[in-house]
Amino acid sequence: MPTYEYQCANCGFEFEKFQLMTARVLRKCPRCGKLSLVRLIGTGAGVIFKGSGFYQTDYRSETYKNAAKKETAAASEKNEKKETKADTKTGPAASTHSTSSGQASPPQGEKKPAKPKNR
Repeated sequence: MPTYEYQCANCGFEFEKFQLMTARVLRKCPRCGKLSLVRLIGTGAGVIFKGSGFYQTDYRSETYKNAAKKETAAASEKNEKKETKADTKTGPAASTHSTSSGQASPPQGEKKPAKPKNR
């Protein structure tokens, strides 16, 4: 339901009214009692989406945000440890070198496998 703004043409009283879109426009001023209310054209309000299925940052509590930060930090630390272990296992001998054709070649000291002959 939208909120409509009204202003009395007689006394200048302004107020907002939460109404159905199908409700009739108010005419009687609540302050002076005259039939001189005019509904104003407002800028409207932002849309508020609540419930599941919306963006992660929408309307989250501070406790939720703090828990998410801790979870993200723990996951990134775990990934860093995995990368460090992988680097120490493979070492420089397992790295490949790129050739001018863009294909990887084995490290120095290792031979390329022979290509099968076409008959």
